[in-house]
Amino acid sequence: MNAYTIKLVPVVALTDEAFYRLCRANPDVKFERSPQWELIVMSPTGGEGGRRNADITTDLNLSLESAQPAWLCF
Repeated sequence: MNAYTIKLVPVVALTDEAFYRLCRANPDVKFERSPQWELIVMSPTGGEGGRRNADITTDLNLSLESAQPAWLCF
């Protein structure tokens, strides 16, 4: 997965509200903000990364199901 970091300070201050609006205006793009106020543009997960995430989720679910007592229902 590739990530691109954009240093905003001292050019512009991206407030919480502005960051929220940026994310809402670009729903197909995954943005993150670092503690140093850098904007990080994440590439979408796909292919091998998506498969690996699905495997992790499946393993977790199977582990939880085997550890859960039969009398405990959700």
